[in-house]
Amino acid sequence: MTYHNTEIKKLLEPGTMKNYYSTERYVKEFLVNKKKRKDIYLSQLDYRFVVDFEIYLRQRTPDKGQRPCSNNTIMKHIERLRKMMNIALKNDWIVKDPFVRFERHIITKDRQCLELEELEAVKELELEKDGLKIVRDNFVFSCYTGLAFADICQLSDDHLVTDIEGEKWIEMVRQKTANFSGKKFYVLLLPEAIALIRKYKGHPMAVSAGTVFPVYSNQTTNRYLKRISKEANLNFELTYHIARHTFATTVTLENGVPMESVSKMLGHSSIRTTQIYSKVKKKKVSSDMKLLRERLKQA
Repeated sequence: MTYHNTEIKKLLEPGTMKNYYSTERYVKEFLVNKKKRKDIYLSQLDYRFVVDFEIYLRQRTPDKGQRPCSNNTIMKHIERLRKMMNIALKNDWIVKDPFVRFERHIITKDRQCLELEELEAVKELELEKDGLKIVRDNFVFSCYTGLAFADICQLSDDHLVTDIEGEKWIEMVRQKTANFSGKKFYVLLLPEAIALIRKYKGHPMAVSAGTVFPVYSNQTTNRYLKRISKEANLNFELTYHIARHTFATTVTLENGVPMESVSKMLGHSSIRTTQIYSKVKKKKVSSDMKLLRERLKQA
């Protein structure tokens, strides 16, 4: 684990490494509390070790201010441990994979996204504070482009290109996988996104940072998004995950953009990942079936 978190660290984003440090902490805690030791030989890891670790996480009393680990969070910790064990296998430090018989059980949840009316409500909010306006506009930009917060933080004029037909595009590499095999993606800019780019052209904060938009820290952004959620009378808190889901579902898929195109614009390596982000809502099913009913009447 130390090898992974010092050497492999160079290939991963800081946000990803935070999760690996968290997994390492839980494994160390598990060893001390359940195995009554501070370390263990790789050769002693087996199926039982993995199962016992899972049970420990499920029964663990959370620290103050912490929530209990959900099923999917536990599966994430186990998956990270598995990736580190794969490094041991590749380096011939172990000969047997302790995870070979272990099956992950992920609970699929509906991903929250904004309805069109909710997106319009957020866009039309009368906000007094400049910081709130900036965070709201950045969030709306993400709803129309699918960019993650890390991408918006890096977005510069170099990423804005115009094709031979005069259409404006974003062309960049997904920050989440921005290592030697970074995933390149392209997004055709909608009028709403272009208007926001023009709005912040020459903004002092953006000019100073060399970015298209002025951007606040992750903590400040999340705090402002909570306030914006209340101002818009939403019964859930806004996050950039919701913005990407809104782009995938409300803005693109529900308006007939093929799944393959949405997958490319989101920078996904597999269309299966895009299917997780998207969901067909009852309103869409109703609309499609009514259209079918009219066609059958005319047949």
